[in-house]
Amino acid sequence: MAPLKNEAGGGHGLVFIFTPSASIAGATSSNHLGLFNLTNNGNQKNHVFGIEFDVFQNQEFNDINNNHVGVDVNSLTSTYSHPAGIWNENGKDFDELKLNNAVNYQVWVDYLNPQLNVSMGVAGKKRPLKNLISMDYDLTDVLLDEMFVGFTAATGRLFQNHRILAWSFSNSNSSISELLINTNLPSFVEPKSSVFRSARFIVGITVSSMIVIGLGAGVYVFLAKRRLLLKKKREAMEDWELEYWPHRINYQDIESATNCFSDEFVIGIGGNGKVYKGVMIGGIQVAVKRISHENDQGITEFLAEVSSLGRLQHRNLVALRGWCKRDKGSLILVYDYMENGSLDKRVFECEDSLLLSWEERMRVLKDVAAGILYLHEGWESRVLHRDIKASNVLLDKEMNGNLGDFGLARMHGHGHQAASTTRVIGTVGYMAPEVIRTGRASAQTDVFGFGILILEVVCGRRPIEDGKVPLVDWIWGLMEKGELLSALDARLKAKGGFDGDEVERILHLALLCAYPDLSVRPTMRQVLKLLEGEHVAYELDEEGTEVCLLDKMKSTAMWSNYLLRSSYGGHPTFEQLRDSLSSSVSLTASDIITEGR
Repeated sequence: MAPLKNEAGGGHGLVFIFTPSASIAGATSSNHLGLFNLTNNGNQKNHVFGIEFDVFQNQEFNDINNNHVGVDVNSLTSTYSHPAGIWNENGKDFDELKLNNAVNYQVWVDYLNPQLNVSMGVAGKKRPLKNLISMDYDLTDVLLDEMFVGFTAATGRLFQNHRILAWSFSNSNSSISELLINTNLPSFVEPKSSVFRSARFIVGITVSSMIVIGLGAGVYVFLAKRRLLLKKKREAMEDWELEYWPHRINYQDIESATNCFSDEFVIGIGGNGKVYKGVMIGGIQVAVKRISHENDQGITEFLAEVSSLGRLQHRNLVALRGWCKRDKGSLILVYDYMENGSLDKRVFECEDSLLLSWEERMRVLKDVAAGILYLHEGWESRVLHRDIKASNVLLDKEMNGNLGDFGLARMHGHGHQAASTTRVIGTVGYMAPEVIRTGRASAQTDVFGFGILILEVVCGRRPIEDGKVPLVDWIWGLMEKGELLSALDARLKAKGGFDGDEVERILHLALLCAYPDLSVRPTMRQVLKLLEGEHVAYELDEEGTEVCLLDKMKSTAMWSNYLLRSSYGGHPTFEQLRDSLSSSVSLTASDIITEGR
C-alpha cells in the first residue's frame, strides 16, 4: 500500500477475507474497508472471517492505532489486533513495519482448528520464527462448507494504492507458501531526489556517459550474440515453461538445500542423473532429481514428468513440488521426500528387520493400484505410466505406497488410443508383448506391468534373473503342478502371518494381469476390487474377472493359450529382445529400452 502523490497519510486499508458469496452486497468504503456497512457490521449471520491491514485509526471500531493487523470475525471490531511489524530472531525485539510506505510485504496466515497464526515480513525474506498474532479461535460456526477467498479494500477522502502482487491459498497443503515466487517483485517506493545538480557534475556525467555508451555498444554486440546462442539451447523449453503449473523453484534455494549437490546427500542414482535428499527453507525435506545434461533422453523425460505428474494430485502418487531449469544443461525436479525409500529395497536382498510383512506388501499393492486407477480414469486425460516396477514405488513414513518416476509417461484423451512409438520403451521384464510387437502402449500395458509387480512383491524375485527361469513362466509352471504356494518369498514364508488361499488368489490375479492377450487382462478398477476382496462376477461386460481368475486361470486351455500367445514361449529376456528387434531400436547398457517419440 502507498498513498498517492501529494496525499498525506492515505487510507483506509485492505482485508484478506473468507466470504460466502463472490460479492459483498451493500458494502461501503472508507472506514468499512469495502467489507461491511453500518447495518450489517457485527451481524453473526455474515459468516465472514478476515485479516485486516488497517492504516486508519477508527475509534468506532476500537482500533489500537493507524498501522495494525487485526482478526475480524463478522465485524470490523477486531477480535484481536497487533501493531504491524516483525519480531527479531531472539523473539524479544519488535520492529514496526509501516503498512503504507510502498514496501512489498509478505504475510502468512495459517489456521489449524483452533490455532490461528499470522506473520508478516519483508517480501523475499524468511518467515519470522515468532508469529505476529497467535491465538486459539474456533471458526467452525463462521466458515461454511463452501467459501470464497480473496481481498477487499477501500479508501475515503484520502487516497492510496492497494496492490496484491502474488498470493496463494490451499486447504490441504500447509507448505504451499514455500512455492510462492516472492523475489524480483516490482518496487513502488518513490526514488529520492538527486542532490548532484552542479554544472561540473553534469559535464562530468555527460563525458562519462559518452564513454560508457561506447563501451556499452561493444558489450551489447557481445551479449546479443550470446543471447542468440542461449536462445537456441532453450528454444525447446520456453513455451513449455509458460504452460505448466508447477512453480519454478530458485536454483540457489535447491543448491542450498542439497549443500551444493554434495555426494553425501545422494540417495539414488538413475540412468539420467542422481537423486539427492534436500532440506528446503522451513525444514521441509524433499527429494531432488538432477537430470544429466549429457543425455537428450533426460530432457525428454524431464518434460514428460512435469507435464504429467506436475498436474496430478493423488495420495498414492509421489507429489511434485516444483522444478528448476537453470539452462538446458541443468534440469531439476523437486518431490516430496519418501522416508522409507523404494519398495525394491524392502523386498529384495534386504536385512530381515527391513523385510515387509505379507500385510504390508498387500497394503502397498493396493496403494499402487489406486494410484494407477487414478491415472487411467480419475483425471481429465488418461495417463499411461509405462514403467511400473518395484524401484519406482516409494514408501512414505507410514509405509504407504506411492508411484513415482513419470519419465516415460504419456497422456491421451479418454476414448482415444495412444500413438505408436518408433522405438520400444520400458524396462525388460515388465514390458507387455504388444509393446514389443507394435510399440503401442495402452491402459492394459500398465495392467501387465502391475501384474509383474505383484509377482515380484509376493515371490521376492525379480522378473528376470541370470540362470533362472523367467518369473512369469516359473509361476505358470507351479500353477500347472498345483504348487502355487511354493512361489511365496521364502523369507516371508518363514516369518508367517499370511493366508495360503489369499496368496494363491493374489498370484492368480497377477498371472491374469500379465497374460499375453491384452483382451483377457482386467481393468485397474477390477484389479483394485479383487485386491480389496470384493466379488466381481465374470460376464461379458466391464465387471467380468473373478470366474476367469478362479476357473479359467487354472485350466489347461489358458496354459496352452499362454504358450501360444507368448512370442518366445515365455517372457522375453533382454538378449532375446536385442536379437529380435530391428536395428532402429536402441538398447542402452542398462535394462531400460530407449524411447522414441
